[in-house]
Amino acid sequence: MPKFGYSCKVEEPCAKAMGRELRISPKDAVEICREIRGMKLRQAQAYLEEVVKKKRAVPFRRHAKKVPHHKGTKGAGAYPVKAAKAILQVLKNAEANAVYKGLNVEKLKIVHASASKGITLPGILPRAFGRATPYNKPLTNVQIVLKEA
Repeated sequence: MPKFGYSCKVEEPCAKAMGRELRISPKDAVEICREIRGMKLRQAQAYLEEVVKKKRAVPFRRHAKKVPHHKGTKGAGAYPVKAAKAILQVLKNAEANAVYKGLNVEKLKIVHASASKGITLPGILPRAFGRATPYNKPLTNVQIVLKEA
């Protein structure tokens, strides 16, 4: 049974945002969240925009099998553009929540960023002779918590 919760003790005032059932790869989202955790908000946004433009690679530590090396990653890395766009949108939502709560946007730091596997959309890939192969699509939940540093 998986244990869910924040990676640190979260106290008010803080700003939270969650992306539920996003159509992105859970593996890519986990690697991106690991990379942006602890960054300042503006720094994380700039990092994700560079990933979307394929100027900077995300290091893959867990699911690095058959992933090629890229410059600046010290090992396996990739450009998960779709996941970076979705997580950038969650960051924008968290920033909007922080503005609503009256927090200073320039001092915000990402204290918690996590991605977990959501529901799986079942699908079928038709094969020859009337057979079928399961073609399931996993969805992803992303949580971001910002706090003034």
